[in-house]
Amino acid sequence: QLQLAESGGGLVQPGDSRRLICTASGRIIGIWYMAWFRQAPGKEREFVAGINWSGGVTLYADPVKGRFTISRDFAKNIMYLQMDSLKSEDTAVYYCASPIVQRIDGSDRYRAANYDTWGQGTQVTVSS
Repeated sequence: QLQLAESGGGLVQPGDSRRLICTASGRIIGIWYMAWFRQAPGKEREFVAGINWSGGVTLYADPVKGRFTISRDFAKNIMYLQMDSLKSEDTAVYYCASPIVQRIDGSDRYRAANYDTWGQGTQVTVSS
């Protein structure tokens, strides 16, 4: 069974940077796609960024394009989310996730319901 664990969250000021880490363990073989989601209080969980595990092809939600960068260390089974120019609206619990169907594609990548393996989440608060 695949297990995911996030770390790196915390309290930051607007304009600051932060790097989140997602460590994968357990059933690593077969990972084809991984993603970051976030959930703010009172809001639905939303897609932030995704990455093809072997080829490194990336996908970003519009609100974070140009500010966030997703990457992975294939050898260490770690995924990163580098967040720059943080805004108050980035405040949320951030989750890494693996999809039900690994070869996920198209608009399915954006839907939280298509992912069944989640980490515990890490809180990011952007406030002055």
